[in-house]
Amino acid sequence: MTLPTPPTPRKTALIIGSGIGGLSLGIRLQSLGFDTTILERLDAPGGRAYQKRTEDGYVFDMGPTVITVPHFIEELFALERDKAMLAEPDYPAQVLAEDARVREGESGGPRTRDYVKLVPILPFYRIYFDDGTFFDYDGDPVSTRRQISELAPEDLAGYERFHEDARAIFERGFLELGYTHFGDVPSMLRVVPDLMRLDAVRTLFSFTSKYFENPKMRQVFSFETLLVGGNPLSVPAIYAMIHFVEKTWGIHYAMGGTGALVRAFVQKFEELGGTIEYGQGVDEILVTDDRGRAVRAPVGRRVARGVRLESGQERRADIVVSNGDWANTYLRRVPAAARLVNTDLRVKAARQSMSLLVIYFGFRREGADLQLRHHNIILGPRYEALLTEIFGQKVLGQDFSQYLHVPTLTDPSLAPEGHHAAYTLVPVPHNASGLDWTVEGPKLVERVYDFLEERGYIPNLRARLTHSEFITPDYFAGTLDSYLGNAFGPEPVLIQSAFFRPHNRSEDVRNLYMVGAGAQPGGGTPSVMMSAKMTARLIAEDFGIHPSVRDGVPEQAGSRVPSAAD
Repeated sequence: MTLPTPPTPRKTALIIGSGIGGLSLGIRLQSLGFDTTILERLDAPGGRAYQKRTEDGYVFDMGPTVITVPHFIEELFALERDKAMLAEPDYPAQVLAEDARVREGESGGPRTRDYVKLVPILPFYRIYFDDGTFFDYDGDPVSTRRQISELAPEDLAGYERFHEDARAIFERGFLELGYTHFGDVPSMLRVVPDLMRLDAVRTLFSFTSKYFENPKMRQVFSFETLLVGGNPLSVPAIYAMIHFVEKTWGIHYAMGGTGALVRAFVQKFEELGGTIEYGQGVDEILVTDDRGRAVRAPVGRRVARGVRLESGQERRADIVVSNGDWANTYLRRVPAAARLVNTDLRVKAARQSMSLLVIYFGFRREGADLQLRHHNIILGPRYEALLTEIFGQKVLGQDFSQYLHVPTLTDPSLAPEGHHAAYTLVPVPHNASGLDWTVEGPKLVERVYDFLEERGYIPNLRARLTHSEFITPDYFAGTLDSYLGNAFGPEPVLIQSAFFRPHNRSEDVRNLYMVGAGAQPGGGTPSVMMSAKMTARLIAEDFGIHPSVRDGVPEQAGSRVPSAAD
């Protein structure tokens, strides 16, 4: 009598953190045939993209509000259980077509529409200068040229050159190299000649200054890296590709806020069989040698076996992935004896991105008195000097710039009837500054409110204000467990890019991976979704899972990675 062959047990995965990167990877791991559990320290999903609902009827996205590259989202919602689909084209022909950008109506793909409603936002940003003039940044060549001819006619020819050179950087840096995991030096050296040829290694501000003489245009075409934690004065010019990412696919909004997109990802993850647990902070990543013994020195094979929760409970799994802060993952959760590459010295020496003061406020509507748009960039009187103070000197200046988000201009459901919900984000130094935010935070909030009212951005704001709260770098350091209270992970400077940015596959511990803003390719909503796909590919490679398996449990024979049960 022939006994039936018992089914191959599924591999298991633990993901620390339910940010957009962690949720995206969770969905992909379920499609790879893993049984995945996401452990979230907070009481709801999202991480930096946490959404807060107040007792007086306001809904605030706590973090990211700008959504680009809708087909990244569509790709996640199209995944199915045990159908890996990692070999599919990263950029199908239809998303590169001339008419790929949706300008009106609903902008999500057919599978996205089953979960969340995306709509395009125009202009992408209204950029206000200190003299009261503004530039509506909308990706439309005719509109862009018209506004340049009005504000800085001397830069019209320069814009044409910038446009073509930024396109070349986008095509090479985003379309061709965007999903490249730089895990070794040769992988980086192969692309250096092209980046040098494109002049993509000089700083972004220096790059834009080649084309634009007018300070306003230099600011318009360099400010965007601040939304991913990068200083335009020091990030490499490869970030000029952001201009074309937005121009190609537009800026979008999830009705109900970014929190609605997060909830949709949770729904998809659970539909694929994944599990998410809240209030489950991770105290330590359990690491042993390949015989299951405690690691006492950073030599020999080191293997992640699971995690120990803050409650003391231990969870075992075949792989562990951190969607948390890169620095604190290693400094606080991986034993020092298990770290040969990501040592305390190396991690602490890394440059962290700046932090933020974010004010969440609600106010009464008064007719059509707002000239603001959904996304507003309000630049102060100084640009280069202010950036130097924030990133270099780590001090608070006498002036500030801010990103003012008023989503109720698009989606009134986020506030009580007759009211607006808004948040304004002010870049500030991280906590290496030594600033006491219990003192400086309230003072800066008052300065911001005074500015918005006195400069006429929100007339009579003080009298109309019905809700006000704020966060500082202490929120990022405490609630979000970010090293030094950074808001975006390692700063995306040249010496922390490509191979020199934290690797998605740990160099120190087998079965340990990173995903999200702290890993490659970097910060920003589209980048963390790209990070999830890159990490999923590395896991598939390590476990012998063919990336194009479509039916049944992907084969895992020949895996070079030991199991948690070993």
